[in-house]
Amino acid sequence: MITFLRILFLGILAAMLWVTARASMDTAIWQLPAALTGDLWFQATLADAYFGFLTFFVWLSYKEPGWPARIGWLVAILLLGNIAMATYCLIQLFRVPASADLREVLLRKGTA
Repeated sequence: MITFLRILFLGILAAMLWVTARASMDTAIWQLPAALTGDLWFQATLADAYFGFLTFFVWLSYKEPGWPARIGWLVAILLLGNIAMATYCLIQLFRVPASADLREVLLRKGTA
């Protein structure tokens, strides 16, 4: 399972880097047209993404023992979204052997 998750999150990270770089080369985010940013579905999708980021942050806060790391990851997640989240998951997944139980990744150190 750990190997599968490593591959999955590497794929997510690569895909997010590719689509973000591609979009950034086309239009700067602060130059998005008002017709787009005013669209209710655009706003709903953006709210959905950020509530998902905060949901992930709740788990991350459980995992991370100190506030400096929590705050640093919160800033990274709010600025980079799934790029930061995939990176965090990969860090956690590469801290354990491939044969590890998934509890070692999901739970705090010492609670697995």
